[in-house]
Amino acid sequence: MNRSPEQEIIIEKGVGFGQYWAELWRYRELFAFLAWRDILVRYKQTVIGIAWSLMRPLITMIVFTIVFGKIAKLPSGNVPYPIMVYAAMLPWQLFANSLSESSNSLVTNTNLITKVYFPRLVIPASSVITSLVDFAISSAILVVLMGWYKFVPGWRIITVPVFLCLTLMTSLGFGLWLSALNVKYRDFKYVIPFLVQFGLYISPVGFSSNVVPEQWRFAYSLNPMVGVIEGFRWALLGGDARFLMSGVVVSASLSLAILVSGFFFFRRTERTFADVI
Repeated sequence: MNRSPEQEIIIEKGVGFGQYWAELWRYRELFAFLAWRDILVRYKQTVIGIAWSLMRPLITMIVFTIVFGKIAKLPSGNVPYPIMVYAAMLPWQLFANSLSESSNSLVTNTNLITKVYFPRLVIPASSVITSLVDFAISSAILVVLMGWYKFVPGWRIITVPVFLCLTLMTSLGFGLWLSALNVKYRDFKYVIPFLVQFGLYISPVGFSSNVVPEQWRFAYSLNPMVGVIEGFRWALLGGDARFLMSGVVVSASLSLAILVSGFFFFRRTERTFADVI
């Protein structure tokens, strides 16, 4: 049977690096469709979906404020403790949601993967984008908190998109690794919630990185989310930029390395997804 050049490109799966990016662009409508589908499934004809996007970070903020702010009496600088915690909850929830959704995305789209070819990268990438809706909804509470405490952000707020992109880059990098591994080793679906929960406590969400002893700060910065979270805080609340810069450089370097390595690992294994899944 004769095939058009376009069909041959699809069947050959875009072996070349540049050809693969061309295929991703060709399937941009599928990317938008999958993202829109996930949003509809999450929020259509439901109240708890939207309410949960507000309640989960709010409840966590209240608990952390009581435990770290009232009981442990950790410092928060010149910023009210609830605002300091919630400003960190936003990037952390975006990272956690994106990681959870993207790592399970290939398994939950088994029927699509086994029936038709398209660049598999579209699936985890679209899952990451849908988590931005939760982020936007949760941000409303931060606006309310700032109004309640009469706290006005400074000019640094214009840098928020930079740290937002860094959060998405970090979550996509981890998501590519875990989604590919989850296809072959289904045990990862039990490991991922533990990693997310563990990461919450070793990241500066309920406290400031200033409480970390000086000699441990570089090792602490090896957690990619440290620089991201402190960057969000600096953009929204201000503060000392000395530790921030070193933390952001380390976090950005690690996140880029994880993203690049995750991309090549995903590319190397995606040819077998339809057979293994």
